[in-house]
Amino acid sequence: MVVSARAAEARASIDRVTSYFASMQDVANDPDALDFTFGNPKEMALTGLVDAMRAQVEPRSVSWYAYKSNERAACEAVAAGLRAELGLDFEPDDIAMTQGAFGALSLAFAMLADAGDEAVIPMPGWFCYAPMLHAANLVPVEAPLDPVDFDLDVEAIARAITTRTRIVVVNSPANPTGRVYSRETWDALAGVLEEASRANGRRIWLVSDEPYRRIRFDGIGFDSPVGSYPWTVIDYSYGKVLLAPGQRLGYLALSPLLPSEERAELRASCMPLQLAIGWGFPDALMQYSVPALESVSIDLAELTRKRDRLYGALTDAGYTLTRPEGTFYLWGAAPGGDAVAYCAGLADRNVHVMPGTLFGQPAHFRISLTATADMIERALPHLVAAANG
Repeated sequence: MVVSARAAEARASIDRVTSYFASMQDVANDPDALDFTFGNPKEMALTGLVDAMRAQVEPRSVSWYAYKSNERAACEAVAAGLRAELGLDFEPDDIAMTQGAFGALSLAFAMLADAGDEAVIPMPGWFCYAPMLHAANLVPVEAPLDPVDFDLDVEAIARAITTRTRIVVVNSPANPTGRVYSRETWDALAGVLEEASRANGRRIWLVSDEPYRRIRFDGIGFDSPVGSYPWTVIDYSYGKVLLAPGQRLGYLALSPLLPSEERAELRASCMPLQLAIGWGFPDALMQYSVPALESVSIDLAELTRKRDRLYGALTDAGYTLTRPEGTFYLWGAAPGGDAVAYCAGLADRNVHVMPGTLFGQPAHFRISLTATADMIERALPHLVAAANG
């Protein structure tokens, strides 16, 4: 074998996604396609995003486009935003600016775990957790969500923990289900992790994947597990709330509740590791834009209208759906129980939704709400017609 074992494992665990992505390229370039697959924009970029970047393009010094690490103004803006949102005393030194949530997760895995350690991941969950863990020479261990309401199953996580467990990954609001988990759930999970850490004689870390934190419906509040379990790090991406996943901007935030010595050690480790994993910092222009981008968001009222239109019409047609509390996805059971066949039938009508096989759920599908309202109206007759399998 030419490639490393971990490269082969990473490829095998993501192959169904990369194959699907390749198969969708013609669809992505077809102006008549009704594409509800990936969370890509279907309309022009937000004015606030363009204005924020445009305001920083003109260099103000000879070092304007020099190498950048964790720029102080960006870290200060992020820390202030986290203090306002989560009510905890985050400081700029707790923030590492990264190339989106991908970069933040890569940094967390490199910083917290050693080769061969296990990381518990939720299922159904984001399809890049496992390949990223394999690439980091770590071992993904799946823990199923509740099969009925897709709530976080704390007991399933407890069963998945072994003496080799170093990390547990959680995701709220959750992709693909749209669930937002409660403070009571986090408190219960904190108890499990504290007990398991004591039994193992080694701390288990919680990685809270929060790229959809600011995309919630119906006035639903948000609790981060960082308030329940001090040994938590938060990864975040601006690509979701800005609907601009191609502009790579995110961060890793360390819990301000960590014991002071551990907090200081992690702070001192971030920048060297960001260098070591391949200059894991956002580009200069994106970092300069952070203070302005903290207040820019997609239109949540319009997104709510899209959710309500699709959810209402499809449930009326007989679909079984999970009503999303956050994210910009709609998750449901495929009519007939075969997601691949269901999605293929819709594709024949040039309507494209994502099969749950990409999430390890062959009987489910996901619809992206980033489609336009016009696309939704044009697709609905086809979706309703497919309701009976």
